[in-house]
Amino acid sequence: IPQNGDEIEPITFSQEEGKEIFWHSTSHLMAQAIKELFPETKLAIGPSIREGFYYDIDIDKSLSPEDLKAIEKKMKEIVRRNYPIERIEMPRDKALKMYKEKDDIYKVELLKEIKDDNVSLYKQNNFIDLCRGPHLSSTGKIKAFKLLSIAGAYWRGNEKNKMLQRIYGISFPSREELDEYLRKVEEAKKRDHRKIGKEMELFSLHEEGPGFPFFHPKGVTLWNELLSFWRKEHKKAGYVEIKTPTILNKELWVKSGHWDHYRENMYFTEIDNKEYAIKPMNCPGGMLVFKANLHSYRELPIRMAEVGLVHRHELSGVLHGLMRVRAFTQDDAHIYMTPEQIKDEIKGVVELTDRIYKIFGFDYFIELSTKPENAMGSNEIWEKATKALREALEDLGKEYKINEGDGAFYGPKIDFHLKDCIGRTWQCGTIQLDFMMPERFDLTYINDNGEKQRPVMLHRTIYGSIERFIGILIEHYAGIFPVWLAPEQVKILPVTSRNNEYALKVHKILLDNNLRVGIKLENEKIGAKIRNAELQRIPYMIIVGDNEEKANSISLRKKGKGDLGKFTVEEFVDRIKEEIKNYK
Repeated sequence: IPQNGDEIEPITFSQEEGKEIFWHSTSHLMAQAIKELFPETKLAIGPSIREGFYYDIDIDKSLSPEDLKAIEKKMKEIVRRNYPIERIEMPRDKALKMYKEKDDIYKVELLKEIKDDNVSLYKQNNFIDLCRGPHLSSTGKIKAFKLLSIAGAYWRGNEKNKMLQRIYGISFPSREELDEYLRKVEEAKKRDHRKIGKEMELFSLHEEGPGFPFFHPKGVTLWNELLSFWRKEHKKAGYVEIKTPTILNKELWVKSGHWDHYRENMYFTEIDNKEYAIKPMNCPGGMLVFKANLHSYRELPIRMAEVGLVHRHELSGVLHGLMRVRAFTQDDAHIYMTPEQIKDEIKGVVELTDRIYKIFGFDYFIELSTKPENAMGSNEIWEKATKALREALEDLGKEYKINEGDGAFYGPKIDFHLKDCIGRTWQCGTIQLDFMMPERFDLTYINDNGEKQRPVMLHRTIYGSIERFIGILIEHYAGIFPVWLAPEQVKILPVTSRNNEYALKVHKILLDNNLRVGIKLENEKIGAKIRNAELQRIPYMIIVGDNEEKANSISLRKKGKGDLGKFTVEEFVDRIKEEIKNYK
């Protein structure tokens, strides 16, 4: 990617930094087009994001899809003009004066917060924008782009501020890459977990509880299968399971630090004239369980898992199906250990996480997140914790990226980003190393000298939010779950009502073999029954008519493969049990 400004090594679009530069430059291209079309528009911020870019704008009209087409057309004109993108440095006070004269209130607010004496701006023809850069060398380098959507966004994410309009977009160095991306976007729409979840009768969302999903019988079956598998794997890995209350008093959350660092995301209530909070995290309750008994160093590490329901306040505008909710269930665990056990325990969690993700066919990449601005504890403690996480990953030969300043307020963390079958990434599992909470809660164990010593603590999840993980799985599999996980594994479809008795006989045999089986006895045409089962994405369909009844057999269909021929019921039972066993 050709750039301007300081001399730096060449960067390509395949690198994360290259994508950021390319997308940020396209954001400026879009902003210039908007200003040419709608000169009175006030620009707020326009960063690159994980996938593409956006710009928040203050404009006296509600933008439409037709406006996006007009902006795209103007952007193409600017690309053809091939303006050089020039970096300008000027005193902050001069830039502040310039933006005040233009009445650019958002840039003025940003400039007032900058401490440096000088600031940088980027110029392309007569368009100038406040920006740190770097950028591409000219507008002509941006070959392919698409504006995707318009959304509302409060200035600086604060609902007390003005609602702006946010335009999202994507760009690539070539048309072929853009076309491939747009193909994946269309595929993602087909896989939307909200649409599939409704068709499969897994869950629903209601105005009576925005951000609080309702799970239906088939959704609960899927949920239970996920947890059954999870519990089996954790038992093998030496975990015990606990359960803690959903509501705990204010003093606990003050002690944990959540009251000072996380209060804006919490819900509150009052009991007996005292303040209580609905838990946003499971860890404080888990530490009370640890503290309830005296522990010896011989017991450590203690691996306590909890499938815990938590509540966190999210703005209504960001709620999205199962992916962004206000109530969710974490597959949490807290590991209490000696300092000497830190590295081995981190490695154990990474290996368990790897084993579980592979069952679902997920690849993943790892990020190591470091000390945030609102962190508790000294730099020395943070450096020690970060070093332990880094060394554990390196011992396992795991590649990772550094995510500066994105750790939890009580410790650095490892995040696992899953890659689904169409290339999207989702942050799910996390490992957080914590020296602070044991100190705050005065947790101790008796060491080999008979003295009290402070344990070190790991917080970790693998699914992350079970609700969100289900949403990811729905989209990953497009609702066509592997047989072991499918809410309904088999549907029995009698051809006519006179075959119902035989269908019920087959149904009982499958139930007796612990299979999840449904039956459609309504007097409908067999074609309609098959279409309905296809829509429900049921792995196997058993069709029984007069011929099957006479031969004491079944006709078998499989989702995605069609007719498999005739089998005895016993042959089918052996087949499906083998498929389930081999998968897990």
